[in-house]
Amino acid sequence: MIKIAVASDNGAVTEHFGHCETFMIFEAEDGKIVREEALDNPGHRPGFLPNFLHDIGVHAIISGGMGGGAIAIFDEKDIEVIVGATGDARAAAEAYARGELTSTGSVCQEHSHHDECSEH
Repeated sequence: MIKIAVASDNGAVTEHFGHCETFMIFEAEDGKIVREEALDNPGHRPGFLPNFLHDIGVHAIISGGMGGGAIAIFDEKDIEVIVGATGDARAAAEAYARGELTSTGSVCQEHSHHDECSEH
């Protein structure tokens, strides 16, 4: 069983991980989603969200984009980071569970990037 988190807004993968409305949490077994739940984003502050997701047992995080600091913490926690994803959150989790979703490496370089990430 693996646990996949998808940073989402209205059921779709969000552009910027830290500012999503919810984390859709999917549990997958044998390449299929067997359980899902939505957790409200508990708040964006440096270093908090990767630890929060680690503490609830997440194995992978899927988002449109993410800052390098968050990626570094996820790497330390052995949580796979998939960035560059778009579309429906469940479809993205299903594709990941089947081994069909890979990261594009879309890293937001700074938090003062108003013109780079549309969520600001």
